[in-house]
Amino acid sequence: MRRITRFATVGIASAALALSATACGKTSSDAASDSGEIKAAIAYDIGGRGDQSFNDAAYAGLSKAEKELDVKGTEAEPSDGEADADKVQRLTSLARAGNNPVIGVGFAYAPAIEKVAPKFPDTTFGLIDDSSVQGDNIANLVFNEEEGSYLAGVAAAKVSKSKTVGFIGGVETPLIKKFQAGFEQGVKDTDSSVKVLSQYLTQPPNFDGFVKPDLGKAAAQGQLDKGADVIYAAAGLAGSGAIEAASKADKWAIGVDSDQYNQKGLAAYKDNILTSVTKDVSGAVFNLIKSVKDGDPQSSEIRYGLDKSGVGLAESNPAYTKMTEVTEAVAAAKQNIIDGKIVVKTTP
Repeated sequence: MRRITRFATVGIASAALALSATACGKTSSDAASDSGEIKAAIAYDIGGRGDQSFNDAAYAGLSKAEKELDVKGTEAEPSDGEADADKVQRLTSLARAGNNPVIGVGFAYAPAIEKVAPKFPDTTFGLIDDSSVQGDNIANLVFNEEEGSYLAGVAAAKVSKSKTVGFIGGVETPLIKKFQAGFEQGVKDTDSSVKVLSQYLTQPPNFDGFVKPDLGKAAAQGQLDKGADVIYAAAGLAGSGAIEAASKADKWAIGVDSDQYNQKGLAAYKDNILTSVTKDVSGAVFNLIKSVKDGDPQSSEIRYGLDKSGVGLAESNPAYTKMTEVTEAVAAAKQNIIDGKIVVKTTP
C-alpha cells in the first residue's frame, strides 16, 4: 500500500500544525515520537516530481525507504517563482510535522536549511548538491558529477560520426559547469578533433532552464542544425526536450541524473538515448533515511564519486552495450579516474 503523502500548500499545513499544537498541548512532532512512527520527507527542487531526472531519483530513494524500512514518506512540491522564504516555511512545516530526516533536493535549499536546521537540532536535514552550509544536524549529499560526465564525453567522442557533439546546461551555475567541464574534457582527451558545442538555456535568477522542455528542444535543434550528432543535456525537465529533438533527428542523446532510457515518460525516445550520466541520488536519500532510523544519522559531507558508484554511466540500452570499442574505452577511463591517473576538471 502506498503511504507517501504529498503536499504543496505549506501555509495550510503550518496552520493545521499550529491548531494541533494549541488544542493538544503538544506539536505533531511530539505526537510522532509518542507513536513511534518513523517519518521522512523530501522537498523537491524546481520542476518537482515527474521531471524524469533529478527529482524522480530522490523520490525513488524515499519510495525504497518506505518499502524496506517501514518509513512513512512525505513529499513537498515547489511553487513557480518561489523565494527562499517559501522554502524556509516548507522545511519548517516538514520538521514540525515530525519528519526526520527532512531532505532538500537541490542546492537552492541551502539558504533555507541554514536558517531552519539550527531551530530543530534533533532533526537531521539532508542537503543534496551543496556543501556550503554545514552543521551538526546537516548531511551534505554531494556528487562528483564531472567524473560521470567525463565518461559521457568519452562515449560521445567515440560514437560521433560528424565530429561535432553538443552540451546543453539548464542554468549556468557552478554545479552545472561541473557537468560541462567533465564532458568537454572527456571528449577532447578521447579525440581532440571532435568539436563541442556548449550552451546554457538561462542565467540565474531565471531557472526556467531546468523546467521548460521547449527551451531544451530549441537548443538541441540548433546544435543539430550545426552538425551535432550526440547531445548531452544537464537540464532537468528541460533536458527531455533535448532528448526529443535528438530522437526525432535520429541522433544520439545522453541523459542525466537518472537512467533516462528506463524513464516511462521518455519511452518514445529511448532507442536514441545512448546512455545516461547517473547520480545515485536515490541511494543517497535511502542511506540518509536508514542512518536516522538506525540511530546513527549521517552528517557533514557525504561524497559520492566513481569509486563508490555514486556516479556512473548507464548501460541499459542494448545498442550501447554492443559497442565494444566504446564500452572498453569508457571502462578504461573510469579505472584511470578511480586510480588518480586522470584528474577531471570541475570548471570549463
